[in-house]
Amino acid sequence: MAFDPPTLLTLTIAIAAAAALYLLMEWRGARERALLLWAAGFATITVGSSLSLLRANGFFLVGVWFANGLLILAHWLFLLGVLRFVGQRPSQAWWLLVVIWCALLLLPAPLTSSKLYLALNSLLVGLLALRASWALKLESGSATLGTRQLHYVLLIHGLFYIAKGLLPLAPNTLVDLMAFRGAIIRVSLVEGAMAILLIALSMTGTVRYQRERHITHLAERDALTSLLNRRGFETQALRVLKRITPGQPGALLLVDLDNFKQVNDLYGHAAGDHLLIALGDIAQQTLPADALMARLGGDEFVFLLKDVDDDAVLRMGQQLRQRFQTVASHTYPTPNPVSLSLGVTRLTQPSQDLSSLLARSDQALYEAKRSGRNRMEIC
Repeated sequence: MAFDPPTLLTLTIAIAAAAALYLLMEWRGARERALLLWAAGFATITVGSSLSLLRANGFFLVGVWFANGLLILAHWLFLLGVLRFVGQRPSQAWWLLVVIWCALLLLPAPLTSSKLYLALNSLLVGLLALRASWALKLESGSATLGTRQLHYVLLIHGLFYIAKGLLPLAPNTLVDLMAFRGAIIRVSLVEGAMAILLIALSMTGTVRYQRERHITHLAERDALTSLLNRRGFETQALRVLKRITPGQPGALLLVDLDNFKQVNDLYGHAAGDHLLIALGDIAQQTLPADALMARLGGDEFVFLLKDVDDDAVLRMGQQLRQRFQTVASHTYPTPNPVSLSLGVTRLTQPSQDLSSLLARSDQALYEAKRSGRNRMEIC
């Protein structure tokens, strides 16, 4: 009785419906659209599995073609949810699945309950699951238990369906979609019930990752400028420093405002905050998009650039100084001009010692200050 196909389908319907309701309740609290897409996927499986019970009564169009199509649609919704979760967009090529699904109706009548039909459906589901699994292949520093678990569950699930699509083509394999006969179909029903349960549990774990990432983002950001704070910079800088090579050099820029105290004394701390925000905006407009930009505290900033040569560093440092001085002089004129001094350390080798690099940049910054300020020293 445990391997009776109608019983397994009934169990699948119950698990999928429960998963859909659970994820829907999670969505009401978290408002993460991925949860809504995943809940819709399980609801689709519930409907498709219910329709599959009709195939034994000879309803091919509803019990086989439409029911299997809903299984494909469910995995398409799973994929959309995963892509939404990781911030990616689906390729337009995936819309060809709709055309392929409809084309299955054009197969000759003797093939509608045969190996070829089962193989095509299985391969489509397997490809969707593998694509979703690949999208969840996050960096070790970003992935959590939930995301890794969902990645591997979808990977195994996708490989199972790829194998399921290839095995029916072997000689002497009994496949009868209308009568639920054949070992492949029975094993597939068991795997489907287990996969639904594991995928649903894994998806709830990904929500924790989303919340943790948001909390971490807030903890690593400077509240005033929205740049990284010291903690966030130290965490992310180590990953960048590992990738520095002689062929792809980098630079560490330590920046300090000259005569900044005069702005606070003459115009108040709100004016000083305005200048700090302005410097953050100028840096984001001037430096490459992949640069790490942080406010270490007070009026001290640090920028980590990768894949830049000395000429590019000089050019960007000059632009930073000129643009900031223009804004400062026009907005808050002071007896001594508010400007920028920069200490720069060139990076040509991978490194794990961020403290030493900051110390070198700090020494170069000291030389810039001692040499008259409003200048850049490179070491």
